[in-house]
Amino acid sequence: MNIESLEQEIITEFELFDNWMDKYEHIIDLGKDLTDLKQEHKLEENLINGCQSRVWLHAEYNNNTVSYYADSDAIITKGIIALLIRVLNNQKPQNIIDAKLSFIEKIGLTNHLSPTRANGLLEMVKQMKAYAYALQIKYSNA
Repeated sequence: MNIESLEQEIITEFELFDNWMDKYEHIIDLGKDLTDLKQEHKLEENLINGCQSRVWLHAEYNNNTVSYYADSDAIITKGIIALLIRVLNNQKPQNIIDAKLSFIEKIGLTNHLSPTRANGLLEMVKQMKAYAYALQIKYSNA
């Protein structure tokens, strides 16, 4: 499934909820479903700077696509990174780099996060795109 279709799926999903408490609950549930990050990847170098909580992000290149793995010590943050992974996982690096990720604004997420969490969200997106760019360069020259 392409990035835009995955974004639309999330927008439709969030429209089912009447209020932000239900949406937060859904985000928390998404975090619970996130595949566990292997302990070997919970390294200082995999921590995302600028996040209020600790968020580890690891990326691998498989079959011309990027696979992401993450974890966080905060349940909301874990749900947010799970949303991002849902959209960007197993996509081609250039598609990740070019992704507008308009679903974030359309579901109202940035408006309902504290300023520090909103900043953390931006840092997560930047790091995911940076990994995609680095892997694209590394494997296009291989």
